[in-house]
Amino acid sequence: TGICARRCIERELRSHQTGQLSTGKEYVLVYFKNKLKVALIGQSLFGQEVYSHLCKEGHRVVGVFTVPDKDGKADPLALAAEKNGTPVFKFPRWRVKGKTIKEVAEAYRSVGAELNVLPFCTQFIPMDVIDSPKHGSIIYHPSILPRHRGASAINWTLIMGDKKAGFSVFWADDGLDTGPVLLQRSCDVEPNDTVDALYNRFLFPEGIKAMVEAVQLIADGKAARMPQSEEAATYEGIQKKENAEISWDQSAEALHNWIRGHDKVPGAWTEINGQVVTFYGSSLLNSSIPPGEPLEIKGARKPGLVTKSGLVLFGNDGKALMVRNLQFEDGKMIPASQYFSAGETSVVELTAEEVKVAEAIKAIWAGILSNVPVIEDSTDFFKSGASSMDVVRLVEEIRQKCGGLQLQNEDVYMATKFEDFIQKVVRKLRGEDQEAELVVDYVSKEVNEMTVKMPYQCFINGQFTDADDGQTYDTINPTDGSTICKVSYASLVDVDKAVAAAKDAFENGEWGRMNARERGILMYRLADLLEENQEELATIEALDSGAVYTLALKTHIGMSVQTFRYFAGWCDKIQGSTIPINQARPNRNLTFTRKEPLGVCAIIIPWNYPLMMLAWKSAACLAAGNTLVLKPAQVTPLTALKFAELSVKAGFPKGVINIIPGSGGIAGQRLSEHPDIRKLGFTGSTLIGKQIMKSCAMSNLKKVSLELGGKSPLIIFSDCELDKAVRMGMGAVFFNKGENCIAAGRLFVEESIHDEFVTRVVEEIKKMKIGDPLDRSTDHGPQNHKAHLEKLLQYCEAGVKEGATLVYGGRQVQRPGFFMEPTVFTDVEDHMYLAKEESFGPIMVISKFQNGDIDGVLQRANNTEYGLASGVFTRDINKAMYVSEKLEAGTVFINTYNKTDVAAPFGGVKQSGFGKDLGEEALNEYLKTKTVTLEY
Repeated sequence: TGICARRCIERELRSHQTGQLSTGKEYVLVYFKNKLKVALIGQSLFGQEVYSHLCKEGHRVVGVFTVPDKDGKADPLALAAEKNGTPVFKFPRWRVKGKTIKEVAEAYRSVGAELNVLPFCTQFIPMDVIDSPKHGSIIYHPSILPRHRGASAINWTLIMGDKKAGFSVFWADDGLDTGPVLLQRSCDVEPNDTVDALYNRFLFPEGIKAMVEAVQLIADGKAARMPQSEEAATYEGIQKKENAEISWDQSAEALHNWIRGHDKVPGAWTEINGQVVTFYGSSLLNSSIPPGEPLEIKGARKPGLVTKSGLVLFGNDGKALMVRNLQFEDGKMIPASQYFSAGETSVVELTAEEVKVAEAIKAIWAGILSNVPVIEDSTDFFKSGASSMDVVRLVEEIRQKCGGLQLQNEDVYMATKFEDFIQKVVRKLRGEDQEAELVVDYVSKEVNEMTVKMPYQCFINGQFTDADDGQTYDTINPTDGSTICKVSYASLVDVDKAVAAAKDAFENGEWGRMNARERGILMYRLADLLEENQEELATIEALDSGAVYTLALKTHIGMSVQTFRYFAGWCDKIQGSTIPINQARPNRNLTFTRKEPLGVCAIIIPWNYPLMMLAWKSAACLAAGNTLVLKPAQVTPLTALKFAELSVKAGFPKGVINIIPGSGGIAGQRLSEHPDIRKLGFTGSTLIGKQIMKSCAMSNLKKVSLELGGKSPLIIFSDCELDKAVRMGMGAVFFNKGENCIAAGRLFVEESIHDEFVTRVVEEIKKMKIGDPLDRSTDHGPQNHKAHLEKLLQYCEAGVKEGATLVYGGRQVQRPGFFMEPTVFTDVEDHMYLAKEESFGPIMVISKFQNGDIDGVLQRANNTEYGLASGVFTRDINKAMYVSEKLEAGTVFINTYNKTDVAAPFGGVKQSGFGKDLGEEALNEYLKTKTVTLEY
C-alpha cells in the first residue's frame, strides 16, 4: 500500500544519512518529504515564481490571496494560480477602520493553511490572519535586516552606498519588518549596479530559492528564529518623486549612488533651463573626461558636459560620473548625448509598407493593453498599465510579427507614446537612427577574376582615417615588385588616438556593458563574414604577402575563420571557481575567483601569416572582453585593414578594434611604452621580443606574451615510414615558402637512411612549380619582401663558406619578383651558422646522426636557445614517446608536422618566448583573476 511504501522509504532514508540513493528512490523521497498546506499572500512575477516552485517541490498551495485586476489585467500570480486550479481570492483590502473584514477572514480560514507565505505584498494583512496558521507567517524583505526596514529597501541600499546587498526571510510580527529572521543571503554591490540590475541578478532568482528553502525548513522543523538587533537598525520611508531631487554638494560617488538608487522609480531629478529633468543610467567615470558641450545645471558647482557617450556630471571632489538617458516633464526620454539636438527630429511621413507595419504594431499594443478601448497616437504605454514584462513581450512580438525587426528594451522606454514609438520604429527600419555609415576609400584592383577592394588608411575609433601627419608608404607585391598601393603610416599621435578610443570603448562604451553571450554572437558574425569574403581575403593575402592562393584560402583564411568561431564559443564559458578555505570559527567564509578582462591590449603581428596571426591573438583577446589596438607588419597591412572593415559590418562597437599600420620603431615602440595599455601580445624575432619586454616592464609593467624565433629540430629515425617522412619533412621546411615560425630549422636523419632521404627530397623539389601565387597549380611562391630574400641568399653563402654541402638551390629564381629556389644543405656540423640560426625561408638544413644514438641526437637537438616546436618520425611508439618527453620544445609532432589546431595551445619555451596562443590557455593571457572572500 501507499502507507507501507512510504514507511519503507522513510526507513531507507534513515539508513542512508548521506542521501546517496538511486535516482528513482530520490524522486520518491523528495515527493514524500515533509510538506505543508500553504496560503500565498501577495502579487507580482516574484510571487508567481515562488508559487510555481512551491508546487514543484510538492507543497500544497491551498489558496492564493492577491490584488484585484488592474485595468482589466490580472496579476501574474493570479494568472498562474487560476491556470493551475488553485483557489484565488482578490480582495482590495483586508480590514476597514482597523478591523478585519469578516467576509475576508472567513474566506481565508476556509482554505485551512498551515503557513502563510508573503513573497511580495503591498497590502496590510491583519495580525489575526498573520498568526492564524499553525506555523505563522513568513515574509520576504529585500535587505539584510535590520538595515533598511521599509518599502524602499533596495533603493536605500544603493543610495547609502552599501557594499553588500541581500534579502531576509523573516517571521511576521506586529512591527515594521522587525520579526525574527529565518534566513538571509547577501551579495556584493557592483559599482554601477542599478535597482533593476541588483534585483534581476540576485534578489529575484536567489530570493525565490530562499523562500522555497524557508518553507521546507519550517516543514522539517529546522527553521531558525534569530531576533533582530536594534543597534544597527535603520528605517527609511518610501521614496517619492518630490524627495528625489539631487543635492549637488556631494562627491561624484554619492551623486552616482543617489541617481542609481532612484533608477527607474521614482527617478532622481534636477532643474535644467527651468525644466525638471530626470536622470537614468548612471555610471562612475574612471577614465579621462571626454570632450563635450557645457550644460548649465541649477545648483551644480560646475556645468555638465554633453558628450557623445552621455552627460558627464561632477562631484564636489572633482571626480565625475556619466548619465546615459534623460527624461523630460512630458515623459519623453532621450539619450543624454542628444540633449542639444532633442528638438531637431522632424516627423517622418510613412510609406504604404510602413503603414502596414504601424498597423501590425498597433494590434500588438492593443493585445498588451487590453484595458484600453482604442490605441491612439497619444496612448502612453506605461501610463496605460504596462509593466517591464510587457516591454519584453512587445519587443519579442514585434520581432516575430514584423519581419524580424530587432528593437531594444530601451527603445520602448525612449518612446512611450504610440506616435513617438512608431516614429522610432520607422527611423530604425530606414536606418536613420544608426551611426553614420562607414566610409571606406578603397584601392580597387581587377585580379584573380574578381574586383578586390582594399582599405589603406588607419582604422581608429570605428573610422578609416589618414595618418595625423598625412604620411604614407608603399606596400609591395612580392610577385613582381610592383606597388600595390600607398598605406597610411601611423604616427605617435595616431597610436595615442587609437589607445584612447580603445580605452573609452572598454570603460564607457557599449562593449563594456555587453554580456558575454552577445559578445560571442558578434564574434560568430565576424567569422561568418570572414568566410563569406574568403576568396577576396585570400587574394589580398597572395598579393601582399606572396602566399600561394590555395594555401591562403585553406590556412591563412580558413584557420582564421575557425579561430574566431572557436573563441566565440568561449565567451560565455569563462568562469572562476569556488575555493574552500580555512574557516575562522565561529564565522564562515565564501571564497571565489572572478576572471576579468584586462582592458586595452596591444597586439603586434608578423608578416608570414598576416590574417591568421591577427586571428590567433585578437580572437582570444576579444572573447575575454578586452579592446585592442593592433599593429600589422609594415610590409603586410592589407588583410588587417580589410578585417577592420568586416568588423564594422559584424556590428562591433567603435573603438573596440583599432588597426594602425606603420613601423615597429615608431608605432610598435609607442604601444610597448603606452601607460594605458595593460597587455601586449607579440609574434616576431627574439631580438625585438626582448626589447618589447624591457619597454613593457619599464613603462607600466604591462602583461606580455611573446612568440619568438625558433630552430625546430626534426629527428628522422631509420625505422620510420620513409615516404611519409620525405613528404612531411619537405612540408616541415617548405610550407608557406619556409616563412613559418615552426618550420623544421634542422633535420637530423639517421645515418643508414640519410643518403636515400636526401635523394628523394631533391627528386621531389624538382617537381615543385615555382610561380605566380594566384596560379592554382603553383607550389612555391615568392618570399615576402626583398630584404628577406637578400637575407636568405646571404644565409646560403654563409653555409657554403663554412663547408656545408649545397645539394640543391641556394639561388634567386631568374624572373621578376622575390623568388628563391627551394634549397637543401647537408653535412651541416653543430658549430656552423646554419645549425644555430633560423633562416625563416625554404632552406632544408640536414645533419646525420649515428645509427641507434638516440640520446646523442637528443642532446644535439636540444643544444639551442630556441624551443618552439620539434618533431620525430619512427614506427617505434616507445622511442617516439621517450623522444617527445626529452625534447625541449612547446610542441612535439610525432609522425606528422605543422598539425596545429585552434583548440590546441601553441607557444614556445626558452628564447622562443612564453605565453600561449590558441586553446583555452590563450584566454588566460588576456584575463586577470580576482579573488573575493566574504564572511557570513
